[in-house]
Amino acid sequence: MNWDDIRVFLAVARAGQILAAARRLGINHATAARRITSLETALDTQLLVRRTNGCGLTGEGEAFLAHAERMEAEWLSAQASLGRTDSTISGTVRIGAPDGFGVSFLAPRLGTLTAQHPDLRLQLVPVPRSFSLPQREADIAITVERPAEGRLVARKLVDYTLSLYASRSYLEASGTPKSAEDLKQHRLISYVEDLIFSPSLHFTREILRNWTARFEISSATGQTEAVRSGAGIAVLHDYIAGPDPHLIRVLPGHRIGRSYFMVYHESARDLARVRIVADHIQTIAQSHKAMFAPGE
Repeated sequence: MNWDDIRVFLAVARAGQILAAARRLGINHATAARRITSLETALDTQLLVRRTNGCGLTGEGEAFLAHAERMEAEWLSAQASLGRTDSTISGTVRIGAPDGFGVSFLAPRLGTLTAQHPDLRLQLVPVPRSFSLPQREADIAITVERPAEGRLVARKLVDYTLSLYASRSYLEASGTPKSAEDLKQHRLISYVEDLIFSPSLHFTREILRNWTARFEISSATGQTEAVRSGAGIAVLHDYIAGPDPHLIRVLPGHRIGRSYFMVYHESARDLARVRIVADHIQTIAQSHKAMFAPGE
């Protein structure tokens, strides 16, 4: 087997497309396809199912991927042991995160990594959904629950709190609620019920059992913008809404606590690029933990 063939296979498995993998590696599509064919010939088995919209791993491909990633980890470790530390921090790391954490916290704080490691490419995917690490939808996932099963490495990132907020203009026009029951007389905002991807995101039930929203938005940042515009009252992240001078915290006795976790597949444990990104995220989250849970 040729290591360059394996390197192309890893890139295709992670990108889901031969063309995208070729671009990441700086080679043309034909060369990447030829490398895959060479590897399949050497192994006498089909590793990929080629489709018009991309590639999927066969069962044999999934099995070989685990071996290939261990080979990659050993190769990077060997380079590091020879003092070639710069070359170990290269390649692409995709980070999947809830939109609030991804947009408001991670996006402004990841650029220093690419400045320190010019060969490192970061992909931040901040959307309100969960990510499948076994299917390589992300290398690192920020979750709101600790995963209970699978070959995953999980560590608690930081605790955070949420509170009720409204805009100053909304409160001037509609009055300030004095109790949770008073919320029934107000315009309420929450997640789209059938798009909530984790039970821990049912924040509103901890404040008012029969919370009835007139405006549902499947995005934490979207809810924040709606509240800022005067559309109503919502449960918002304190680290996002608290510093905003246009937002007023209401019913301060009602505060909700949650945690973020950082998760990656155990096969990525020894990959230098994943490890350095994970350590960076852990460091910046811990250094800002007072912001995530103010007053705690």
